[in-house]
Amino acid sequence: METNSYLDMELLRFSTAGSVDDGKSTLIGRLLYDSKSIFQDQYDAIEETSRRKGEENVNLALLTDGLRAEREQGITIDVAYRYFATPKRKFIIADTPGHIQYTRNMVTGSSTSNLSIILVDARHGVVEQTCRHTFISSLLGIPHVVFCVNKMDLVNYSEEVYLKIKNDLEAFSSKLNVKDIHFVPISALNGDNVVNKSENMDWYQGSSLMYLLENIHIGSDYNHIDCRFPVQYVIRPQSEKYHDYRGYAGRIAGGIFKPGDKVAVLPSGFTSSIKSIDIMDGSLSEAFAPMSVTITLDDDIDVSRGDMLVRDNNRPNINQDIDIMICWLNEKKMLLNGKYAVKHTSNDVRCIIKEVKYKININNLHRIEDDKEVNMNEIARISIRTTKPLLYDKYINNRFTGSLILIDEGTNETVGAGMII
Repeated sequence: METNSYLDMELLRFSTAGSVDDGKSTLIGRLLYDSKSIFQDQYDAIEETSRRKGEENVNLALLTDGLRAEREQGITIDVAYRYFATPKRKFIIADTPGHIQYTRNMVTGSSTSNLSIILVDARHGVVEQTCRHTFISSLLGIPHVVFCVNKMDLVNYSEEVYLKIKNDLEAFSSKLNVKDIHFVPISALNGDNVVNKSENMDWYQGSSLMYLLENIHIGSDYNHIDCRFPVQYVIRPQSEKYHDYRGYAGRIAGGIFKPGDKVAVLPSGFTSSIKSIDIMDGSLSEAFAPMSVTITLDDDIDVSRGDMLVRDNNRPNINQDIDIMICWLNEKKMLLNGKYAVKHTSNDVRCIIKEVKYKININNLHRIEDDKEVNMNEIARISIRTTKPLLYDKYINNRFTGSLILIDEGTNETVGAGMII
């Protein structure tokens, strides 16, 4: 029974961001260490490495900085994913880099997160990178943002310093679309307010970071109103036992589906009712985002990969001309009128880039309208025309059906990550 309760535990995905040397990797190391989520041999290995490098304390940042270049420079270069669990929740952490030239890594690491931890160095306060990361979190529609004011031990645990940074962050965030914001003063190095409450900051009445991560409400982060089921695969076993079985497999992108519900199949528009919702070990009485299920219908209608099951009276947008905010991920600049492959939910189409409307200066949020050349790590608003209509919602309403990626057909590289406006 215990395994089942473990499997049923809620999963929180969170990413960490912050300027270089703000202590992201140390914070994650501290979270893993203080929540007893690392093995003794892992701890022994980083203790040995720290001793060899002549460091006074065990360098917990080594738990996440896996690349040799990261360890040599003491920085994070690529996104490092770490998995751990406490009795209350399971967690996947994306440790994203702080350097400007790795903006694209932050976008990929944060795109699926429920929560973003943004670190601020108590000595330096709100810097350019803090604004950049807050903006990207807002752009990516991350529902919860936690600002950790780190290195409080280096400013004598001063409440005054913390409050000034908190006020600055509140002022900046008010310009953005961030729904749920929290602030925690911490020292990742010493463990203050990370897992355990700090005795050095008795003026802080809030919860520790770990308590916040375990208890923040994420059930309503998904869109449970608009029913969206992109079909990924048609299942036809054609065996003796399942002679006439025809199921449509995929991951629910929004809404709640139940057997008996009337649904429409897009783009054809045919309607039917849900006969059953099947998973590996039986059938369900209801299913919701982000569950992966197989749906069978009462009628034999033609449904294939790329189609979408929706409620008849609640349909997504269907269009070929689409406006998106794009983060350009490739070293080769974006080509105006260039042709790219598009992946959107389970749909594969091609597109042409019709117009670059403006780029965004991430540091002050101003629009750049005189320079339309989009290079790596830049974010721009563009319009594309696809070879066939896409079934989409606005990104702010649904992160699954509102996002897409552009692919260079010649090299097969992912060149852009887009959020539909």
